[in-house]
Amino acid sequence: MPSEGQFSFDRFQLDLSTGRLSGPSGPIPLAPKALAVLEYLAARPGQLIGKDELLAAIWPGVFLGDGALKVCISEIRRALDDDARKPRIIETAHRRGYRFIAEVVGPFPKAAPAAPSTSPPRLPVQYARSGDLNIAYQVLGSGPIDLVFVMGWVSHLECFWTEPSFARFLRRLAGFSRLILFDKRGTGLSDRTAGLPSLEERMEDVRAVLSAVGSRRAALLGVSEGGPMCSLFAATYPEKTEALIMIGTYARRQRAADYPWGPTPEEHEAFCRDILEHWGGPVGIETRAPSVSADPAFREWWAAYLRMGASPAAAVALTRMNAQIDVRHVLPTIRVPTLVLHRTGDRCLLVEEGRYVASLIPSARYVELPGDDHLPFVGDQDALLDEIERFLTVQRARGESNLVLATILCVTFSASRSVGPSASEIDRLQTLVADETHRFRGRDLPRAGDRAFSAFEGPARAIRCGRAIVEEASRLGLAIGVGLHTGEWDKTRAVGEGPVAAAAARIAALAQPGEVLVSRTVVDLVGETAFPFTDRGTHDLSAGEKAQPLFAAR
Repeated sequence: MPSEGQFSFDRFQLDLSTGRLSGPSGPIPLAPKALAVLEYLAARPGQLIGKDELLAAIWPGVFLGDGALKVCISEIRRALDDDARKPRIIETAHRRGYRFIAEVVGPFPKAAPAAPSTSPPRLPVQYARSGDLNIAYQVLGSGPIDLVFVMGWVSHLECFWTEPSFARFLRRLAGFSRLILFDKRGTGLSDRTAGLPSLEERMEDVRAVLSAVGSRRAALLGVSEGGPMCSLFAATYPEKTEALIMIGTYARRQRAADYPWGPTPEEHEAFCRDILEHWGGPVGIETRAPSVSADPAFREWWAAYLRMGASPAAAVALTRMNAQIDVRHVLPTIRVPTLVLHRTGDRCLLVEEGRYVASLIPSARYVELPGDDHLPFVGDQDALLDEIERFLTVQRARGESNLVLATILCVTFSASRSVGPSASEIDRLQTLVADETHRFRGRDLPRAGDRAFSAFEGPARAIRCGRAIVEEASRLGLAIGVGLHTGEWDKTRAVGEGPVAAAAARIAALAQPGEVLVSRTVVDLVGETAFPFTDRGTHDLSAGEKAQPLFAAR
């Protein structure tokens, strides 16, 4: 900051050597940070000073949203009797910064200091434990709502801050929230995984990070592939989800007769080959950021970001996992306030996909914005940010609900038995199911005759529990079948009631002895490579509903 010189403006005098502001009635008190902001602006009359420059100059090494800056400007204006609507001293350039517009008279400092280095101060990286893995995260801002930002495909926390447009996007979010960033398992600074990470596992990573930062409820902001994961979280944990926001997202990543917008299998494989052959360069930049695809600096940053985010093999594995995503069954079960944003010319994910997602979510707000870029921080980021801020601070409305997305497991004795189960066999089965349900972190439900029910927050754990149950039942000489179905479940209903529980019971009744039989919905959520599945044909699960294919999980 200037340390010498004195000058006057309007009816005021500012002594830089003493840090004293005075007016017609004498000294004017200002908080130290407000005085520092005034000195910085007054030493550069007529210049537009960006918010990022001011933040870095006044709070070096500290990550803050522009809320602190707004407080200082408001204090200065009160002290100088300067009307923000008709300013005579400090002019606000909306979303950009501030300009000192009053005429300055008198000797200036010997040399107004140069703007600080644009290299961002290092935001501490912390780690949350998710099962056996460590998930890297960062927190900045102090707004009234917790906001979890979920980047699509690959990510790297520290690389976020080396691209000015990305850093600005995140700081703007932190201006009205406590912003929580993390690297998904298998990417960036988080632990690598041996196999493909499922949506369910990534959902658990969000839970782990929220627990680590002491957040009981948060809004989720998912970009691209982050959207389906955030959708699954919001449907499964509505009590932990304040709101759901998705930018440039989709419901399914491969083309189908009833989903004509996804890439074909041939196009998907061609992209995987492109990754293996050209990783290290700016792969995919032409579709993700066409407006800056010819900018050498951005191309270099994007290539480095991808390299730091994942290895070529890991990037292909993540791409293949994304291709298995299908959350069409999940979207109608979302009961939290939802905002879906999509650019009309998005070349990576077509605008029809955003429209489709919004159409399936009850009461979702859908906003279509102009632009061709897929990355939200490229192009007109303020248009997106304005919608997000308005939604989170003004338009959000929430109603409590007992409905959650759950996977219901039903265990029943095989119909092939010549006689019904004895009371002791039923007791042994109930004990077995309760023990295994607790081991796999499910919710044991009360007995329903000779059937046992459990509820799980994720289908993968339910499948593993089902397999453990049939293995132990075989050792005990119990001939049983297990059925699994995922859907909207009312936590207040009696055991066995409701469509999802009825479907699970119907599936269990169709299972062969020692078989774990699951619905198509379950397979869509865990992915067909997560478990070996065998097609068991199409069956009616409930009256009035379309028949659904069933699969045996081995």
